[in-house]
Amino acid sequence: MRGAGLEGRAFQKPGLRLGRCRPAEGSAVLKRAEENEFELLLQIFFFTMKQPNSVANLPNHKENGIHEEVVSESTVQNGSCLRNGNVKTFRGKRKIREQCENRRRHPSDGRRPNQLQNGEVVEAVTLFEVVIMGKSAMQSVVDDWIEAYKNDRDVALLDLINFFIQCSGCRGMVTAEMFQSSQNCDVMQKMTETFDEATGLQYKKFMAYPWILTVTWPVDMDDKDYPLVKAGPYWKKFRTNFCDFTSVLVQQCQFSILYDNYLMDTIISLLSGLAESMVRAFRHTSTLAAMKLLTALVNLIVSIDVSKHNLERLYEVEKSRTTGKRTNTRLDQLEKKKKEYEQKHLDIENMMNAIFKGTFLQRYRDIIPEIRAICIEEIACWMTTYPDRFLTDSYLKYIGWMLYDKQPDVRLKCLQGLQGIFGQKALGCKMDLFTCRFKDRLVSMTLDRDHEVAVQAMKLLMLMSQNYEDALSSEDCETLYQFVYATHRPLAVAAGEFLYNSLIVQEIEIEAFSKSNAKWEPNSSQLRALIDFFLESELHSHVTYLVDSLWDWAPSLLKDWEYMTALLLGNADSHEQALTDAHERVLIEIILATVREAAEFHPPVGRGGTRRILSSREKKIQVEDCTRITEHFIVVLPQLLAKYSVDTEKVTNLLHIPQYFDLELCSAELLDKHLDTFLSEIKAVVSKHSYTDVLNACARVYATLCGEDGSGHKKVSLARDELVDELVHSLNQCLDTFWDEGGGLRAEKEGIHHICLMLRRITAFHHAHDLTRWNLYEPLAKLLGFEVEQNPLPVQILWPALQCAYSALLWQLSSALENTSSKESILALRTHLKQYCHICTCYLSHRSRKLREKAFMILCDLLMIISHQGLSDGLIECVEYLPSSSLQSKLLFFVEDHVFAEEPREFRVLTGEEVKKMEEQKLDALQQKRCLLAAYCKLIVHNVVEMTAAAEIYKHYMRTYNDFGDIIKETLSRTRQNDKIQSAKTLILCLQQLFQKHARSQDNSNSINSIDSSFNNIKELARRFALTFGWDQVKSRESVAMIHKDGIEFAFQGIGALEGKSLPPNLNFLLILSEFSNKLLKPDKRLVYSYLLRYTSEPALCKEEFVYSLEWYRTSLLASDEDESSIISSISEWPSDRTPCKKNLSEGSCTKTSHTEMANTPSHAHCPSDLPFLAQNSRKRLKSHDSCHQEYPSGPERLKRKYSIPDGVKVENTVEVLAEEADIDVVGADQET
Repeated sequence: MRGAGLEGRAFQKPGLRLGRCRPAEGSAVLKRAEENEFELLLQIFFFTMKQPNSVANLPNHKENGIHEEVVSESTVQNGSCLRNGNVKTFRGKRKIREQCENRRRHPSDGRRPNQLQNGEVVEAVTLFEVVIMGKSAMQSVVDDWIEAYKNDRDVALLDLINFFIQCSGCRGMVTAEMFQSSQNCDVMQKMTETFDEATGLQYKKFMAYPWILTVTWPVDMDDKDYPLVKAGPYWKKFRTNFCDFTSVLVQQCQFSILYDNYLMDTIISLLSGLAESMVRAFRHTSTLAAMKLLTALVNLIVSIDVSKHNLERLYEVEKSRTTGKRTNTRLDQLEKKKKEYEQKHLDIENMMNAIFKGTFLQRYRDIIPEIRAICIEEIACWMTTYPDRFLTDSYLKYIGWMLYDKQPDVRLKCLQGLQGIFGQKALGCKMDLFTCRFKDRLVSMTLDRDHEVAVQAMKLLMLMSQNYEDALSSEDCETLYQFVYATHRPLAVAAGEFLYNSLIVQEIEIEAFSKSNAKWEPNSSQLRALIDFFLESELHSHVTYLVDSLWDWAPSLLKDWEYMTALLLGNADSHEQALTDAHERVLIEIILATVREAAEFHPPVGRGGTRRILSSREKKIQVEDCTRITEHFIVVLPQLLAKYSVDTEKVTNLLHIPQYFDLELCSAELLDKHLDTFLSEIKAVVSKHSYTDVLNACARVYATLCGEDGSGHKKVSLARDELVDELVHSLNQCLDTFWDEGGGLRAEKEGIHHICLMLRRITAFHHAHDLTRWNLYEPLAKLLGFEVEQNPLPVQILWPALQCAYSALLWQLSSALENTSSKESILALRTHLKQYCHICTCYLSHRSRKLREKAFMILCDLLMIISHQGLSDGLIECVEYLPSSSLQSKLLFFVEDHVFAEEPREFRVLTGEEVKKMEEQKLDALQQKRCLLAAYCKLIVHNVVEMTAAAEIYKHYMRTYNDFGDIIKETLSRTRQNDKIQSAKTLILCLQQLFQKHARSQDNSNSINSIDSSFNNIKELARRFALTFGWDQVKSRESVAMIHKDGIEFAFQGIGALEGKSLPPNLNFLLILSEFSNKLLKPDKRLVYSYLLRYTSEPALCKEEFVYSLEWYRTSLLASDEDESSIISSISEWPSDRTPCKKNLSEGSCTKTSHTEMANTPSHAHCPSDLPFLAQNSRKRLKSHDSCHQEYPSGPERLKRKYSIPDGVKVENTVEVLAEEADIDVVGADQET
């Protein structure tokens, strides 16, 4: 076969765009190619654009060997032949070069090379650059490319091939050779992807008919840095333009070259070949292009089918007009057009099959989730656009399978695609088998760990339920309804929409069908359906969450407070069924929740984040709702309180509504008319109830109506003062009647109950109002002090008295902080504070556990308040009260006894109800213990009590990790932020106390028992402490150094008094201390080791019995013998004037040493047979286990051999000589490396 070669294009230097070659370039070779009718090998350079509108990183032309060079004659002879077999002349090739160049349609910057053409300045750019430029030039560029294709399709196609390769971010070379023979058996063997070790390049050879393309690129090509995955708006726009280019290409080619059996064959084979590459960039780019190409073909075939359908209708009309036997030319034209449409339809079907089988089936299971997501997104688009072809079970199965994908993005694309399908009722008949097979999976996806996937799954199920009957069973719906109580608000809102459309609206339709009364209100059935749903949901009792889920879908229902209150008061229509007690309770809770949502305009606690800024429209709605709430409930609420005055739960919820009143928005006439009635009803509630919740709610109502600064309505203040006067007078009268100076209260059960009732009411009001002018502290302190000094009093009296006295002190302290109290008042306050603290301290040992815990909580809070934190200088001198050592000991003992003490177990058979009740009691007790521990830890964190007290808390870290681990860990973190050195000393103190307790249990023996769990627990606790320092060793170096310093001193404690007779009793503590060695920097390890040498020179450690704990710790500090020898060999080089190392370490600072990196090989260790369990738990294990049984010489000779000490140096002076190294500061040592 004879043919003409395709001319190679010379590229410019890096940073310049591609321009047309000058006619004179390569003329000799082109002329020789024309005479000998040789075919040229086309070699195209391409590269990734690193910056917008610039070209970068062109490969070295010497390596690729084609930069502005022509190929050799032998290469030309082995070139390719064109399919048409025509020989291109030199003039024809010049014409090709002129036509295949793309031209920029917009002005360019000054850095672009311009060329003259027909007297006009035109800048030549590639298709890749045009796509980056933007969408505005897309259609015109495609039109220019089509014209170039019509002139010479091979050159234009090679430009298009180059475009797809460039979009992959490849920096390499493409070689194209013609496929000469279809019988060539070596073609399939050439379709490979290999790596050439000699050149360091990677090759991929594949078929792009009629060419065999070879792509060469550097092996270090970054798979995570190509245009489709680059971040930023610039590359995001490129992705959009790249997808649009494929669509525009198909759209512009549909009337000309799309069906020439050449263009699409080449593009499809190119994209299929790239999609099979092992390089992620090739697969990702080609898959996206192929899927968008198939989408464009689907849109095209749909339009062809529409045109064909219209043509058939026109044909039938024209055929009916034909009379007699005369031939109608119009019918012939329509028949010919119809066959043309059928042929186009067949051609596009073949193209779609080739892309689907060649790309989709290979890549929908790709390892890269982005590629899988592209395939699923596009196949869902095909199903909605062309359901006759793609909406079948053979295609739906791919979406169903990918619902189980591990990546949430892929699952999300599946759900979004199914939403488009199930959103069209006409497509439901084709989804029966899919729904039957994958419905359970869709329902379970509402529990997906990815919140967005769960939300979209809920929306999909809602569409299925709305558009297709019996798609979901009643059990499925009941399961989905419960998501209205979810903490993630988008999921709860989606479930609320599902609930509203499926249950509440359905109830309205049923009720409307059955009602014939014209006065029927639809909100009645809605409210009843909502209440019934809540009552049937026995697992949840959160009306606030339910209302928030429905707030966006049923605002008219939830804001219909007039009808809700009418139902409660019995003012609804006579045909309405009366509400039961449970319905009334739930309806009142719904009213309270809706009022709160409307007034605050924010989701409830636990479902919303930070409060967002409301828009002007939202603020307007909020003001209108608050006005409606105030004007309506100021009238209705007294009636509701009168009706439900004896029901504690209902009254409490009703009394929470006034806190959302805005009296400034209410008209003065309406307020004056109904305020007196409202206040009288509240006073009646106070006189009827003794429950704390009801009394606190009443006190908050008065506080809300009075205003924080007392700027509220005067009637409210007068009514409050009148009520408090009555309560205080009644309390004083009772105390005067039943109080006996010598014997305390001399009252019967009824009198004690009356005193307790008055104290509860006064306590509730004193908590919300300043009642200092009634001077309640004095009689209460007298009452509490009598319990301490003489006979015991009833707990039901002491409890409110203790709380009320505490509130009185807080109001006095608040007045003192605002500088509104006199000097005498401040001195009296100081006396009261000390007196009250003494009373609370005495109550820590009260017979009632509940009262003990209350006194502890009050005492901790009071110590926090009256400590020096936040007080002015003048006030500190008067009211400052720091706990004494005895009080600190009592507080610590209380925590040990009430929080960490193990409760006795009951060994008896319990019924199911008893087990449930016991579990609830355990949860309540655990919550109370957490509150006690948190209150005490706050004292430690804020330096109210000594930080060393935390050592007793840290001891229980391992045993109580599940219950109190978070509190203890936060305490450790906060104390470390306050004082790193003191916090480190607290940690080591904790370990020392545990070790001493363990040693006493072992009769002070230095032997280690491998089965002793106590020692292992201490070692594990040390490991946990070491983990709290994190990975930043520089940040924690001072703390860790202090731990080692105190640990070494503790381990060798009392070594001087032993006089060489025995080993130190705490020497095994070094095994625990070794857990912190991996947190030391290498220079600090040398420093700590030098500090350790101060004690290793003692005669007691030079006995024949080798100290294994010491050797273990030494090994954790020195990773190699070179480290050891570098320290010891430098002893003789130090000057005689020495500075002790102990001083710097005792101050918590490390010293500066050399940062030379040394080899990390373990030294020889002598370990006995009872140490293997330590080796298994160690973070750094010894590499040499064979040396564990070697014998070492005893005495100074062993040390001399081991440490290579010169003869003239004494062992005793080892550390003193090294001490000078400790004087060097190492804080900035890391900056020198």
